Amino acid sequence: MESGPESELLVVLIHGSLDRSGGMALLARHIQGSHRVLRYDRRGYGRSWPHAGPFAVYNQVDDLSTLIGDRKVVLIGHSFGGNIALTASVQLASQVVGVSTYETPLSWMDWWPGTTAGAMAVASSESDAAENFMVRLIGPKRWNELPERTRGERRREGAALVGELTALRMKAPWSVQDISCPVLCGYGSKGSKHHAEGARWLTNNVKNSRLVELKDAAHSAPMTHPLQFVTELVLPHCEG
Repeated sequence: MESGPESELLVVLIHGSLDRSGGMALLARHIQGSHRVLRYDRRGYGRSWPHAGPFAVYNQVDDLSTLIGDRKVVLIGHSFGGNIALTASVQLASQVVGVSTYETPLSWMDWWPGTTAGAMAVASSESDAAENFMVRLIGPKRWNELPERTRGERRREGAALVGELTALRMKAPWSVQDISCPVLCGYGSKGSKHHAEGARWLTNNVKNSRLVELKDAAHSAPMTHPLQFVTELVLPHCEG
């Protein structure tokens, strides 16, 4: 879905694993007054379920490219979405004004921990993956308090979750040498250590990049700290 003035620069919000466009709605509200905003359900999630796959990053970039067309764009990727944004910046080249990633997994790296929510999901069957992923993120109490319909919707998205996370562990979907646009590498001060280390690795290895720490934020910053997120990770690309 798109909102905001059609004549302005397009900002695309790319959600993470086991999420949907609704998770980026608060960000959109803070952007759409001055810029065009696009948010969408990635393949296998929300209104893009069911989907036969495959779910690798490059397949998701094909979807994104179709939505963008020939427009100039800023790409904002939360979690897994950051890998889509970085890969798309290479494919779309001069169309991309800038990229922001937030706590993006570098799961193919030898030092990336094997105890993350993503690792637990990949080690599960498709039918159990989504529940194991969510329990690892929010805890069993909050998972059990979700409406049964919501839990059912998440469980059925297990195929997409396992497909994309398994592919990400096999090899890097992008090369730092190919990324030329400005990149803001975000993480939350209350987030996990490996997410902060991932953001620092990106900053140290991607040219024209800068590290951004969101104070008092965790992995769910797009929903808990939307104005701070937009101010520090979106608007710098739009105002440059």
